[in-house]
Amino acid sequence: MALTTNYRVPQSEGARQQRKRYLTATLVTCVAAAMIGGAIHVVKLGSNRMEEMKSKAGYDLAEMPSKIRAAGEELQRQDLHEFASRTVVGYSIDEVDTLLPADMWADLDALVDIPAGEFIMGTDFARSNEENKPQHVATTDAYRIDKYPVTNAQYARFVVRAGHRPPLNWESGKIRQGQELQPVTMVSWYDASRYCQFVGKRLPTEKEWEKAARGSDGRRWPWGDTMDVQRLNTYYNVGSATDVTRYPQGASPYGVMDMSGNVNEWMADDFTPYEGSAAPASLFQGKVAVANTPHDQAMKVVDLVPTNERYKVLRGGSWKSDPFSSAAYHRNYSWPHYASDFFGFRCAADAAQTSEISKTE
Repeated sequence: MALTTNYRVPQSEGARQQRKRYLTATLVTCVAAAMIGGAIHVVKLGSNRMEEMKSKAGYDLAEMPSKIRAAGEELQRQDLHEFASRTVVGYSIDEVDTLLPADMWADLDALVDIPAGEFIMGTDFARSNEENKPQHVATTDAYRIDKYPVTNAQYARFVVRAGHRPPLNWESGKIRQGQELQPVTMVSWYDASRYCQFVGKRLPTEKEWEKAARGSDGRRWPWGDTMDVQRLNTYYNVGSATDVTRYPQGASPYGVMDMSGNVNEWMADDFTPYEGSAAPASLFQGKVAVANTPHDQAMKVVDLVPTNERYKVLRGGSWKSDPFSSAAYHRNYSWPHYASDFFGFRCAADAAQTSEISKTE
């Protein structure tokens, strides 16, 4: 009977090194395949996100290059707004009063009563920015809030009566033709606060604004939980600000208008985290751009340096914003001395306060 013996054929050093190279190559290939697969998955998620946004844009995105301002243009316009010497002609008192008929003035000056009580504030929506979280229950006293954002026509009365400077985007101190009912823009937080004070009101708090926008049931937009570009001006679907009366179908549960899109609205509040927020503290830290050396200054290279100053909150999204920024819980922010062609405001008042400018002031 034959005896069978199992044994390995001895491998040369060269064969062992070749086998090792094969195994290493196989491992590297597997890792690379996994990384590529993961990257494809991330790209796919990003593509789905962009397609979701594009589906809600409401205009041909091929037109975007012609509608977006060049980088830095807003800062240049802000410098002009703050520091340029301009010859202003403006309106007389008689002229400004005839900008609109009496019934339109009355409608624009109307305030909406909001009852005291609790409402759902913020969101736990996974895709929302961290500063909008967490969802929580907030409470307000009874108050009143402007039915519409403050319009160019209303601001013109303030400019004439208070001797305040007109916004930069007016021509020779006068509203551009046909824009009387558009929300006033190129106004800083300080301009907005001064207007509200002059008419016997104040800027709304975040709580007041959000409650007026979404009611008490936690809806995402004033009309419900589904984005509808027929109810607001956002994401360049128009390409500029629009009359505050244009979207009555976008009214909030209380009948407050134009609270999503058109212009971001200044709030009274500093930009601070909600209780229980997981957002990094650095997000809420005010920062200024500083060029540390003459060379950096010449090359326009800056560092963002923290300061003790606070940003102010803006709400509502704008005609430039993506659709998700127009959700009633979304928080934006800026320096209070900044102004832009998509920053506006509306006023609020305690329940017992009065509601309009006296035309005899």
